[in-house]
Amino acid sequence: MHQPTIGILHPGSMGAAIAACAASNAAAVLWCAEGRSPASTARAEQFGLTAVPTLQELLDRSDMAISLCPPAAAEDLARNVAARRFNGVYVEANAINPERSVRIAGLLGPAATVVDGGVVGSPPVRGKTPTLYLSGPPAATAWVEGAFADTAVRTKVLGTEIGQASALKLAYASFQKTSRVLVALAIGVAREHGVDQELVEVASRRTDSYLSEPEYIAKAAARAWRWGPELEEAADMLTAAGLPPEMLRAAASTLARWDDAKDDGELTLTDALKRLTQP
Repeated sequence: MHQPTIGILHPGSMGAAIAACAASNAAAVLWCAEGRSPASTARAEQFGLTAVPTLQELLDRSDMAISLCPPAAAEDLARNVAARRFNGVYVEANAINPERSVRIAGLLGPAATVVDGGVVGSPPVRGKTPTLYLSGPPAATAWVEGAFADTAVRTKVLGTEIGQASALKLAYASFQKTSRVLVALAIGVAREHGVDQELVEVASRRTDSYLSEPEYIAKAAARAWRWGPELEEAADMLTAAGLPPEMLRAAASTLARWDDAKDDGELTLTDALKRLTQP
């Protein structure tokens, strides 16, 4: 296929860097200067993006539009694009849930072809190599892959259904970002008692991610009857230290769904996950 003209709809720190990576495979990479902040202008200029005065001109000239904006703005942005009758490939790459991705596809179709996307990793600067996961119509996902071929943005197609890429992005984010909050709570309460350095030392003996060990979920379910009360105790400790306890109480509430699996050594991963869906 011909080299596309690509429009980036929100040149934030991620969007501008992602768009710049496609420049080597594109005829041009455009951004709309209308209503943007000085910081956005500076980023766009830093990455060598071509400014156009209006969103309408950007969409008229673009074969492919990439939406990377704050999640709350994703649908409003899609409506603005649909109202201007964009008829190219629309890459919905925001961190939104699959249902919203499907709604956005409905807003833009049938004029535009929507590709669901999800970026995992940091902006592609200073040696960083994020992955743009894609799902949707094969011809369109292949074109997006081509736009980022041999760049710092890796791509991987997950399937043909809108929502698959969004689901992967949020599933990973739910673990990764919640884990950071748990770290803050754990370090905070340990420091309150003068044992934060020892806590870091204990944790440093293990470097693997729990997310890479799904087989342990069944073991966790069998131990939930003990772990839940333990987390309630930890939540009380956070409260005493002036730290928010809600996350640990929510985890304890989740563990309670496994109460009837007490010490069940035969529990499978499938059974454990099924019980989580049954309040």
